[in-house]
Amino acid sequence: MDELLDVMDIAADAGLEGALTWLFRLVGLLAILAGIALFVVTDVTVLVPAALVVVGLLLVIVPGILVQVAEVAG
Repeated sequence: MDELLDVMDIAADAGLEGALTWLFRLVGLLAILAGIALFVVTDVTVLVPAALVVVGLLLVIVPGILVQVAEVAG
């Protein structure tokens, strides 16, 4: 966790925290859409699409929180 906070602190110093946060959010949105499409289009179990949706939601929510924690800690 400390390494991730260090990376976010370095990104904040370089002024890239917004771009990095939006990149993670975009990847999370793509994972959510892939999970929904996989559930609707294919005939697989619910586990794989649900995992994609959960990972996508985490990628959408966590980067913003991580930037705030890095600002408070650093």
